[in-house]
This record gives sequence, structure tokens and C-alpha cells, in this order.
Amino acid sequence: MRQMLAQLWQRTVGRSQFLRFGMVGVAGYAVDATVLTVLVEAAGIDPYSARVVSFLCAASTTWWLNRHFTFARNPDQKLAHQWIGFLLVSTGGALINYGAYVLTLHFWPLAYEYPAIGAAVGALAGMLFNFPMSKLLVFRTGLPAPSVARDNEP
Repeated sequence: MRQMLAQLWQRTVGRSQFLRFGMVGVAGYAVDATVLTVLVEAAGIDPYSARVVSFLCAASTTWWLNRHFTFARNPDQKLAHQWIGFLLVSTGGALINYGAYVLTLHFWPLAYEYPAIGAAVGALAGMLFNFPMSKLLVFRTGLPAPSVARDNEP
């Protein structure tokens, strides 16, 4: 069973950086939506200001996961340098993300009531920009992350 799952992984997720990037994005969205909801509902912060904080939390999470799961690590690149590079490169994606978020909240009353809906729309819009920029500029020296299953593992 384990071998069958490993083979399935290799034929699907293991071959696709974009799919892994999307999976990381789902985790980032979970962080984004959770922090956003807590800041708006529990702390009483307006949804626009809260989104800036939640986005930074999500971006930090996705950088770490992309470094370890989506793209191979560059051992010569310092963590802080790569994280800052990721945030800088993601600025374009962040503008697209936040723009889609604001438009969604403005034109869709349900999204204003539940800002996590707008965060999802923004995350999808930003992902289309962030994947190629991350691959080409931040993690450019890396190859696809090694698979979970290796021949020499039991």
C-alpha cells in the first residue's frame, strides 16, 4: 500500500511544482483566513488593515513551505536573504491579491461580511503571478523538491 501511494505521489504531485505550489497556497490561505478572522472578529480591527497583517503571516508561511516542499533548497542562500527576496518578488502578487480582495469586498456584500471569501479570491488571483516569479527569481537554482519516497528507504 505504501509503495502504491508513493508511486501515485510520483505520478501526480511529485511531478508538478505548480500542484505543490497550489497545495502550499491552500496552507497559506488557511493561515491568512484564520489570522484575518481573529483580527476582525476578536480584535475588532477593520478588514482592510487586518488583511495586511494576515497576508504577511501567510506569505511567511508559504515562503517556508515552498522552500522545503515545492522547490529544492539552495544551501548557499541565506534564509533571511531568500525570505526578503520572496517578499519583494511577491509584491506584485500581493498587489494583485489585495486588489482582488478589495474589489470582492466592495462589490460582494457577503464577502464583506465574511472577509475570508475575499481573501480566497485574492489568493487565487495572486497565485497566477507568484508561481512564475517565485520559480524564476527566488528559487531559480532549485530543481523540483525530492520525492517523499526514495529507493533506499524501508
